[in-house]
Amino acid sequence: MKQDTSKTRKYHHLGKDDRDIIAYLLARNASDSEIAIEIKRHRTTIWREKTRNRPQIRDVRYLAHRAHDRAVRRKQEAHEKPRVEDIKIRNYIASKIKQGYSPEQVAGTIQLEIPGSSVSHETIYQFIYFEARELIGFLRKQHNRRRKRGSGMNKRAVKVPNRVMIAERPQVVTEKKEYGHWEADTMVSRASKAALQVIYERKSMYLRLKKLERKTAEEMRKGLTRGMCRLPERLRKTITFDNGSENAEHEKVDRVLKTKSYFCNPYHSWEKGGIENAIGLIREYLPKRIDIAKIDNKEIRKIQRRLNNRPRKSLGYLTPAKVFRRAVALAA
Repeated sequence: MKQDTSKTRKYHHLGKDDRDIIAYLLARNASDSEIAIEIKRHRTTIWREKTRNRPQIRDVRYLAHRAHDRAVRRKQEAHEKPRVEDIKIRNYIASKIKQGYSPEQVAGTIQLEIPGSSVSHETIYQFIYFEARELIGFLRKQHNRRRKRGSGMNKRAVKVPNRVMIAERPQVVTEKKEYGHWEADTMVSRASKAALQVIYERKSMYLRLKKLERKTAEEMRKGLTRGMCRLPERLRKTITFDNGSENAEHEKVDRVLKTKSYFCNPYHSWEKGGIENAIGLIREYLPKRIDIAKIDNKEIRKIQRRLNNRPRKSLGYLTPAKVFRRAVALAA
């Protein structure tokens, strides 16, 4: 007596070779039953294959490689788990991203605020782009194409008297081993002659912002001396500038604040990379098209607070404000 093996027969998904045969026979106007006999499948399998993996455009013939790609992609998507399954963590990520946190900062702070939770910044990026696309607009923007360093070499050189170049700056400043070493720069807008003075403490990453009516050496000097004179003297050691004409009165600044000034090499603004990165963060709030003259001091202080209270990876996910307050207390 012949054994019935129908109950033990295993089902196999169609493979690429099967789809090649299906495509060939469909091109010869074969019926579903004829194709099923040829590849030893049930005719409903052929009907289901044509329905699921047919081209998206009508009147386009069945193509084996396209159909196979669709089938593989569908299988992968069916087995994919949500990038972030816990609803509490999903809500936390959404809340922090909307507050301006980067995925890396969210990944660092979530362990502090939700004990026992852990999620990588890469997982957060995938969660946003594949499952919460409404959050993409809250991510920090980047330039589509990065400018080459030294792209401004044809600009007229500006004379700043008695500069001491960055090569002579003490190594302790570069290594960020102590507080009190600052970087200074200005941020301009296209709409007016007003500028934003930015000073940045290298070790704590703390920012101070001040609006200048004009980008002049006198305005720059007054902004620096008035803003920094209230700090403990131990937190006023060095200031690193670029070669802009607004820094021409650096010697007067040094006399008032008892600091020592150093200058980046011409066209090497990345030598004070901390403040360059900080200005990039400020641009999220004040794009170049914004008229800085129309931004009131209250709004500038709000931006300053927001950036200083954003956790930083290099600070162990503490905020610059917290680290700087600690430095002030130690220096007092």
